[in-house]
Amino acid sequence: MEAFFNTALVVALGEMGDKTQILALLLAARYHRPWHILGGIFLATLLTMSVTALLGTTVSNLVPAGVLRWLVVGLFFAVAIWTLIPEDDDDDDEAQFKSSTSLVLTAFITFLLAEMGDKSQLATLVMAAKYGQFDMVMAGSTLGEMLAIAPAVMLGKTTAQWIPLHWVRIAAAALFAALGMWVLVFGLD
Repeated sequence: MEAFFNTALVVALGEMGDKTQILALLLAARYHRPWHILGGIFLATLLTMSVTALLGTTVSNLVPAGVLRWLVVGLFFAVAIWTLIPEDDDDDDEAQFKSSTSLVLTAFITFLLAEMGDKSQLATLVMAAKYGQFDMVMAGSTLGEMLAIAPAVMLGKTTAQWIPLHWVRIAAAALFAALGMWVLVFGLD
């Protein structure tokens, strides 16, 4: 359960103010059908996090523990630094879609593409490599992603004004750095 809860927390914090959260806000503001948008986002999240968690657990089984430890430490610190870099909020072109396209499919495809190489994917990869538990990490990362995205979709643009994204980014970066230090000091066990 530790892998599940830690992964959910890391991914949820890392997702605050991220481009995928902004994309979810844009979709909600444009289409006003949150359940369809959430359905597409959930399916995309399930797919991307499953593949990423599988890759992470595979790496943990193939890479020697000493090398994996340094890899995980480096990735945690890299994600901490990356988290401090604000996302561009001006990219409104992402939500411009043909009206004939199914909203669930539109949300799925755009979210799938936006999620590729995202912080939450890297965090999922690191957590899967650290814990080696595909099911717990995949479920935790999916939950964490949805915890960050669902309020944005359900409340639309009003969500952004209530979330102090600058401080959330700092807290998330501190968490990633702390996890990196933890692995550095105590190892992967």
